[in-house]
Amino acid sequence: MAVSLSLRALPGDMDYSAHPSGLLEASDVGSQKERVVTEEEWLEKWELGNIGFHKEEGHPLLQKYLDVLLNGRSGLRIFFPLCGKAVEMKWLADMGHSVVGVEISEQAVKDFFSEHSLPYCEEPVPEISGAKMFQSTSGNISLYCCSIYDLSSSIIGKFDGVWDRGALVAVNPCDRQRYASLMISLVEKNSSYLLVTVSYDPNKHKGPPFYVPESEIKSLFGSCCEIRCLEKVDDFSERHKQWGLDYFLEVLYLLKFVA
Repeated sequence: MAVSLSLRALPGDMDYSAHPSGLLEASDVGSQKERVVTEEEWLEKWELGNIGFHKEEGHPLLQKYLDVLLNGRSGLRIFFPLCGKAVEMKWLADMGHSVVGVEISEQAVKDFFSEHSLPYCEEPVPEISGAKMFQSTSGNISLYCCSIYDLSSSIIGKFDGVWDRGALVAVNPCDRQRYASLMISLVEKNSSYLLVTVSYDPNKHKGPPFYVPESEIKSLFGSCCEIRCLEKVDDFSERHKQWGLDYFLEVLYLLKFVA
């Protein structure tokens, strides 16, 4: 497994030695296994502006590994699960790709279009009661406002690429298998799936974002794709210190779905 380190070096005095990967194992997930965050709680985060997970400038790991996601291809369909108002959606649309996202918060979706001055139209999704689809008038960005579990390939089609940052780590631990099964059903053969997870001591923070061990990623996705760790980045900040943490890593994986 190829692993490179960037930004600051990983803390040398932390106990990463418990497992060869340098990460805690599944038996160390603390009390997170039973943790449930409701849709109402997520909506409240957007209403109160408690969205420290949003990156105004986009994510540097996507910029760095964009070629890995695209793999020299143009005109791709790219999926953003639990997309929020991720600025990377406009980046990829401006490159000529078709972007589809799903987000429970209508405010987040509308904020995305307004903050980028993108005109859009809004329409119901006939297959999903109460769901709405917001589409840029250019037609290359379509954001579904509904539960991700209401989606299927018959509604939104299949995708050549996925940018999963803040999605798997936000899903309630009890729903991970359901989430993974859905994501697998939405990708084309030969697709590239960039997955960002986080690593920290789950006994010190209840999440979200939730700690997802590498062993669980292999259990969720390993039967149908090749999994490679591309990079581990020290992303520790004052925010994480306030959570009571000593370290906080972002871990980028490439899930390669082969024909």
